[in-house]
Amino acid sequence: MTTDHIEDKWNRLTKFMSERFSDGQEELDLQAILFIIGIQEFGQGYKDFSKEEKMDLLHIAICKLLSKYGYYEFDKKDEEGWPHYKINEKMPPLSPKKQSELMKEAIIAYFEDSKIDF
Repeated sequence: MTTDHIEDKWNRLTKFMSERFSDGQEELDLQAILFIIGIQEFGQGYKDFSKEEKMDLLHIAICKLLSKYGYYEFDKKDEEGWPHYKINEKMPPLSPKKQSELMKEAIIAYFEDSKIDF
């Protein structure tokens, strides 16, 4: 996808997500959408999470998204239901801009693969 195409889809996705998960007045950012994906992948619904659990949810989301590119692979769920991933391939160093573009592209693909029309 070109950068313009990614940004267009990203803008549509953030609008879609903001309308469903906030008051519609505030646009969700990348971290908020990662948090939502983490909750989805955790599979136990929303609850009050500790700060450490919130960080774990972001990690789960990132691992899930980057597994599509072969960097991570699902390993198992632990006794509490938390997904665990193993590293397949070390990511090449990316600039912050390239990291953001990769995550946006991966998030867009995640929702498109889930057949969510945004």
